[in-house]
Amino acid sequence: MSEGLEMDLKYIKYEKEDHIARITLNRPDVLNALHPPATAELNAVWTDFRDDSHLWVAIIRGAGEKAFCVGDDLKYRVNVSDDSALRQSDEHPNYTPVNCFKPIIAEVNGYAMGGGLEIVLGCDIIIASDTARFGLPEARRGLLADAGGVVQITRRIPHHLAMGMILTGKIFSAGEMYRMGLVNEVATAQDLSSVVERWVTDVLACSPHALQAAKQVVSETGQLHPKVAADQMEGLHRVRMLRESEDYLEGPRAFSEKRTPLWTNPKS
Repeated sequence: MSEGLEMDLKYIKYEKEDHIARITLNRPDVLNALHPPATAELNAVWTDFRDDSHLWVAIIRGAGEKAFCVGDDLKYRVNVSDDSALRQSDEHPNYTPVNCFKPIIAEVNGYAMGGGLEIVLGCDIIIASDTARFGLPEARRGLLADAGGVVQITRRIPHHLAMGMILTGKIFSAGEMYRMGLVNEVATAQDLSSVVERWVTDVLACSPHALQAAKQVVSETGQLHPKVAADQMEGLHRVRMLRESEDYLEGPRAFSEKRTPLWTNPKS
């Protein structure tokens, strides 16, 4: 268990190294499927990551070689719920952190299906192995990808490609998802972790204040007209924090002095 998180973790591995949070979905015997106890742990981990000012970026991956996450644990759901409980849809799980503007990288090995793809859709950078597979198979189970799947996929890739995924429940390869524009880079399974680390290094080269400001702008103005978005941008909390931060002065100084900048921890 990571220091600072006041609960024992059974289904999620959580490690902190320097400014990096490493999160592993740890139910490989069921292809890292999520059941309520695992989801509760994941939510607690995300909250800790969001609130720890020393953490600037997160990597989320799945344990084992077969799957990132295949989504909701349907066998568990059927075994512990009656028909009435199975119909409940009032609460949708938060597979990614709420109100968090820190960068999150998905390291996708194997299957990312249903809720697993919904986790991926909540990330900012997606690196996949060439063995990764993606899909929203909920319709083939009489279900709905209602934790962000049908809402987010149409905002990530072209409309008809997204509808092709939603309305068929088909599985797509990492190469296909790269061509659709969802995946940033495809690596061999052997090189996946090193490619992810390269991306992390590039992220950490940037000011965490600047990254969080940029992510908040994208998250909260992305659906607005560009002029309206520009007018509202300066009022956003993380943008104001950037303007007031030491990083806002350190970046230009370091550039002019031809040295590596020394970034500071943003307040939560």
